[in-house]
Amino acid sequence: MRVLVIGATGAIGTALIPQLTARGHSVTGTSRSAAKADALRALGGEPVALDVLDAAAVREVVAGARPDAVVYQATALAGMRFGRSLDKAFGPTNRLRAQGTDNVIAAARAAGVAKLVAQSFAPYRYAHAGALACTEDDPLLADPPATARETFAAMAHLDAAVTDAGGVALRYGGFYGHPDPMLAAIRKRQYPLIGDGRGIMSFIHLHDAAAATVLALEGAGGPAIYNVTDDEPAPARDWLPALAAAIGAKPPRRFPEWAARLVMGAGLSMMTEARGASNARAKKELGWSLRYPTWREGFRAIGA
Repeated sequence: MRVLVIGATGAIGTALIPQLTARGHSVTGTSRSAAKADALRALGGEPVALDVLDAAAVREVVAGARPDAVVYQATALAGMRFGRSLDKAFGPTNRLRAQGTDNVIAAARAAGVAKLVAQSFAPYRYAHAGALACTEDDPLLADPPATARETFAAMAHLDAAVTDAGGVALRYGGFYGHPDPMLAAIRKRQYPLIGDGRGIMSFIHLHDAAAATVLALEGAGGPAIYNVTDDEPAPARDWLPALAAAIGAKPPRRFPEWAARLVMGAGLSMMTEARGASNARAKKELGWSLRYPTWREGFRAIGA
């Protein structure tokens, strides 16, 4: 197929393009900066500069690429700094997930593109009740913290808009397998274990995330939502010390919940009450298998 990857220089895009070209697909990749053209060519893609928030430019690029499929992976996470407000930190990405998604869908529809696959997110989103590993049919968190409402709304908008258009939304787990500011924070013991560390996290190695994306592109019929996560959602008390050990860092510091609440406010509940995500549907319907079935193997690999 001719595949247009929008947001091709991000973490998932750089892992995805080589897998697509290895399977014989022709790839056009976009980034906001023309300076990244050489990097995209080295990955195997034909580079195009694009601001996804410019609707006319999106229509022009999609029409010019004449793709059989569009993969939407645009985020603005590079260099992002976290604080008390998730909405402030994720503001630019929220616009890409809302306005950007709408622009891409409109352009794809106008160009008659048959397939659309888009990046969504699984961690922290499921309701804090019931199973510890939630399926795509389980309820999402109905009342997110006030400082995260715009972020949750943007993710919900993307899921709904993509599936309403007949596309596939992939709720990825927390990415690892590339330079990650979280690792620097862990090395400096700036990523603490809060309370009893009961909050659940679902991870996915970038190689496995890209592999699932290729399969969704090649075989999945929409509309559909898939959790693209590994086999073992895990509480922070398990995965955080393991990751520190894997990269040769000291064990994480421990903060009581009352102290963390002074810094994180209402957002603390996302860390301490979060549920994980089950990957059963993606494995069954996409025929997906993982190089790193759990974060245990994956963390050892990045620490090697």
